[in-house]
Amino acid sequence: MNLKKYITGPLAVNTYLITDENSKEAILIDVGGNFSEIKRDIDSLGYKLKYILNTHGHFDHILGEVEVQKNYPDIPILMNNGDLSHFSKLEEELKMWGVNIKTEPLKLNKFIDENTELTIGEEKIKILYTPGHSLGSLSYYIGSKVFTGDALFQRSIGRTDFYDGDYDTLVNSIKSKLLILPDNTQVFPGHGPSTTIGEEKKYNTYLK
Repeated sequence: MNLKKYITGPLAVNTYLITDENSKEAILIDVGGNFSEIKRDIDSLGYKLKYILNTHGHFDHILGEVEVQKNYPDIPILMNNGDLSHFSKLEEELKMWGVNIKTEPLKLNKFIDENTELTIGEEKIKILYTPGHSLGSLSYYIGSKVFTGDALFQRSIGRTDFYDGDYDTLVNSIKSKLLILPDNTQVFPGHGPSTTIGEEKKYNTYLK
């Protein structure tokens, strides 16, 4: 499994392209923008895009997926239904944040939860329900890597001052779903640098 990170969109979201050499399958996590660059990489390397995984529905993490659907209308976009309100209010959230970008409605293809079975190649993708930053926040555990969206950052955690955020819920999600992973698990958040579970156990003051 190979991994490439792109910094995308107006709020510098980490978009992740994950590829499997044997099957030539590819998946994307949180397409915040810059899709033309990502598409060039997918096409030039001969990968077949399988689906888009969203950690949550905030506008900065889904803004580039309008272009995904134009280029790949049959590729499913997957998210937990707890964040449908964000997904359906893309233009409203752009205005609220003062982001002057015109966009089009985004179609959601499928709701997923911890019981959904997903794979890339022969590798299983374990879905972890990690609410708190938003009601429907998910993390994705693939091999020795976990993609946490805006739940867990390097020595920090996500904001909880949105209408469906909750601090205690977020801390409990991190402790019960993420910190139980092996210490050497690499953490790839929705913004900023990567870290490890072991580092966050040791240094993240929000989790003491």
